[in-house]
Amino acid sequence: MPTRTLRVDLKERGYDIAIGSGTLPQCAEFLAERSSSSHVVLITDSNVDELYADAVGDYFVEAGLEVELLVIEAGEESKNADVLIDLWQTMLAEGADRGSVVAAVGGGVVGDIAGFVAATFTRGVPFLQIPTTLLAQVDSSVGGKVGVNLPEAKNIVGAFWQPLGVLIDVDVLGTLPAGEFAAGMAEVVKYGVIMDEPFFEYLESNVDAINARDSETLQYVVERCCRLKADVVQEDEREETGRRAILNYGHTFAHAFEAATQYGKLLHGEAVAMGMVCASQLAERIGLIDAQATQRQIELLEALSLPTRPLEFDSEEIYRLMWHDKKVADGKLRFVLPTRLGEVKLTSAVKSGDVIAILEGDA
Repeated sequence: MPTRTLRVDLKERGYDIAIGSGTLPQCAEFLAERSSSSHVVLITDSNVDELYADAVGDYFVEAGLEVELLVIEAGEESKNADVLIDLWQTMLAEGADRGSVVAAVGGGVVGDIAGFVAATFTRGVPFLQIPTTLLAQVDSSVGGKVGVNLPEAKNIVGAFWQPLGVLIDVDVLGTLPAGEFAAGMAEVVKYGVIMDEPFFEYLESNVDAINARDSETLQYVVERCCRLKADVVQEDEREETGRRAILNYGHTFAHAFEAATQYGKLLHGEAVAMGMVCASQLAERIGLIDAQATQRQIELLEALSLPTRPLEFDSEEIYRLMWHDKKVADGKLRFVLPTRLGEVKLTSAVKSGDVIAILEGDA
């Protein structure tokens, strides 16, 4: 399939998402079309450094750009204030200024922390996303949400900082560990549940091609997810109307699961898979959907090698952690719950007893 370019149209400034096979060598040209900067601060992690970041840095250097390569430790644990300070100080020492561009080469953690660095260094420098994991390609690289965690809550400190553009190469997905690839598929399934029942059915029909990482199938999957997310972001860039909250289907449970394990035991997508099932079971319990809608989600997630049952958690502790969720408003805990496959709603009309019952396995 040829490279496809999607447009994210925002009030102040839009940007392009280029999706294709073998697009990494185009990174310098992609940046040059959007910025006249001659200095790139390339932020990556210890997993992606030798795999792709070095090559991307070389492409920039060959194009005549000065490149500073900064490497953080891979993993959610790096999304903290100490790592931010190290990056800010290193950038200052290396001569970065308002004329520099920050480029994130890596997964969701790299994109989140590099984006927050870009949003805050000298009160804001331009930012380029080059996502190398499935989760980042279909979700976190699009929409401009950047930030870090506190021990008690995920992504609770952050900003909206839209990129200059997003360059996606689906070929890099071939080197993802199986668990990371499966984790990304949790966010893919999410889009089918919240917005697009025909896409959910496409996923059900193409499990084998997806698990085999067929390039053409993956390019379609990534493109469809990016288009769906871009449509939501265009409607509600800064989460002011509530529309963008639908993207957090399953995440109220998931973020609490991650916090309970200190962000070190579960991949984000694994937590999201478990969280979506919990949210669907909650919707079923209060009469919003039928059991078949939940069962189809469980079967698809399991076919994609994702967990569907929470770990052994203290249900009361998980419920307490949910109150740190960003969707809490006016003293009410709000959930994104499905009303059918392809449609969800944001509601606070949920009793604590029902939530705890789901956490305790009483679906």
